[in-house]
Amino acid sequence: MGKIRVGVLASGRGSDFQSIVDGVKGGKVNVTMSVLISDNPDAKALQIARENNIPAFSIERGKYLYREEHDNAIRKKLEEFNVELVVLAGYMRLITDRKFLEDYKGRIINIHPALLPCFPGTHAQKDAFNYGVKISGYTIHFVDASPDGGPIIYQETVDISSCKTEDEVSSKILEREHVGLPMIVNSFSKGRYIIEGRRVRYVPNPAP
Repeated sequence: MGKIRVGVLASGRGSDFQSIVDGVKGGKVNVTMSVLISDNPDAKALQIARENNIPAFSIERGKYLYREEHDNAIRKKLEEFNVELVVLAGYMRLITDRKFLEDYKGRIINIHPALLPCFPGTHAQKDAFNYGVKISGYTIHFVDASPDGGPIIYQETVDISSCKTEDEVSSKILEREHVGLPMIVNSFSKGRYIIEGRRVRYVPNPAP
């Protein structure tokens, strides 16, 4: 049985993407990195992909009249590379195209820098810091039509009680994201996740 083929969507610096790439290179993540797609032509994630001989493409939102057309272009590129698992790693756009979500149901995941359902949205670390919570963390969840609302796969808490700034919060959480995301991506190579309503359970592959 071949390795699961992974496609990553990223909008910015690509540090979460880099953590998966490092895991693959270090033998800790047993997947094939098939393609990196960004909606931002200046994203550092594109450079990381090319430096590691991973096909990389910029599909800019501004070149499409409708959001669904943009989503559809990305979906077709993922299909071109036979992607089996889609990872949103710092991808800053919502996916709204119904066919995209249906075709990859149970096969598209996102990492969010807060303990959902607390602090959804694009300013999670800032919101957590301003609210004064002592414990935050990150969430890896399946993607569906609801913003940051898909069934939860994994969460890890991070103590932010000593943080003096929003940037400190972001750094502490990101450090742990770089451990958790490769672990969960690798878990797809060793078993499968079953979604039962809001709950997710993991079934390991049978021993050979």
